[in-house]
Amino acid sequence: MAFGSDEQSALADSVVGYLEKVGHDVDVLLLPGWWPDVGQMVGEAVAAGRADIGVVCCWTGTGVSIAANKVTGVRAALCVDAETAAGARKWNDANVLALSLRLTSEQVASEILEAFLSTDSDPDEADAIARMR
Repeated sequence: MAFGSDEQSALADSVVGYLEKVGHDVDVLLLPGWWPDVGQMVGEAVAAGRADIGVVCCWTGTGVSIAANKVTGVRAALCVDAETAAGARKWNDANVLALSLRLTSEQVASEILEAFLSTDSDPDEADAIARMR
């Protein structure tokens, strides 16, 4: 699991703690840093297979999502709730989760992470996903 945030915050610490608590080895790639570097570094770790899933954070979540999506093979999704996270995994085979440091509470982050990590891609969506690659 690759994690990056462009600033040290209670939410960033909470996300890393949650991921470790549920059994993931977390590779913190850049904390703090510049959001384009965060998205790129986590995206590259996922695309290269050094991490199966990535989580990125910045103030809005938008910048790191855009930066991660510029890496070939990455499908980053900015999620604000658990249902969106589950849908991103199920229908879009998202492999990087982007979170907003401004809007996401620690409780909501836990719910989003649980949904993202426990949902598999829907095989019926494989054709659409393959066209994205």
